[in-house]
Amino acid sequence: MKRKVRKYICSAILILLIIWIVWGNVTVGVTHYTVASPRLPAALDHFKIAIISDLHNARFGQDNRSLIALIEREAPDMIAITGDLIDSGKTDIETAEKLVQRLVEIAPCYYVTGNHEAWIGERYQELEGKLLDAGAVILRDRAELLTKNNGTVQIIGLDDSDFPDGGPAFQDSIRNARSGAGDPAADYCILLAHRPENFSAYVAGDIDLVLSGHAHGGQFRLPFIGGLIAPGQGLFPKYDAGEYTEGNTTMIVGRGIGNSVVPVRFNNRPEIVIVELISE
Repeated sequence: MKRKVRKYICSAILILLIIWIVWGNVTVGVTHYTVASPRLPAALDHFKIAIISDLHNARFGQDNRSLIALIEREAPDMIAITGDLIDSGKTDIETAEKLVQRLVEIAPCYYVTGNHEAWIGERYQELEGKLLDAGAVILRDRAELLTKNNGTVQIIGLDDSDFPDGGPAFQDSIRNARSGAGDPAADYCILLAHRPENFSAYVAGDIDLVLSGHAHGGQFRLPFIGGLIAPGQGLFPKYDAGEYTEGNTTMIVGRGIGNSVVPVRFNNRPEIVIVELISE
């Protein structure tokens, strides 16, 4: 009798675990962060940014209606797409285009490339053209000023280093981009950069806020340990997901939404990230 009870309990636990894993792969959550800074203009107090990272052409609902509904509900002032919007192994430019067409109706969309955009070769030009037509602002090693309520910040985007003309000189790219727009010494600066492993370069570039992805949350997240493996960082990555601060620089790393090489996540639900900026 006891053996049967143990068997039923083990079976029930296994079924619940399977349901939990499936749920954690086919639904998307929203994670909120608050970042405060005395450098942020008072006019931009409570400025909200929605971050979409590593979609990899995933679809949640027809034409990604579930994603769009989640972002609409948050009413962001800006949407940051931090690379790998498409997947080089199953590139679907139409899906990416339709999503961005809807997102720009919610808030201005700023987009930077990831390694998968670099890996699709000549098709990247097609993707870029479609996203520009949809209304996205594409930042490839350049900056733009964003103004709202008479408050202004710099938005910088770094191109992924896997492009043929890319390289490791991130500090030079940041410096050149900042000098091309606004006042680097005065403006609060938000950097969109796909790769979190280059955090030290972003700190050296005197960036206030970095928005990143790429690590997929470590793909398999272990209790009390964190992510198991991430591209560019290997086993037990330092920058797998969440908030990191060094000096005056804060980096937010999203766990991403889609998958690429490994099709399954564990303890690592896809997420949209919302960052609210506070002027101290």
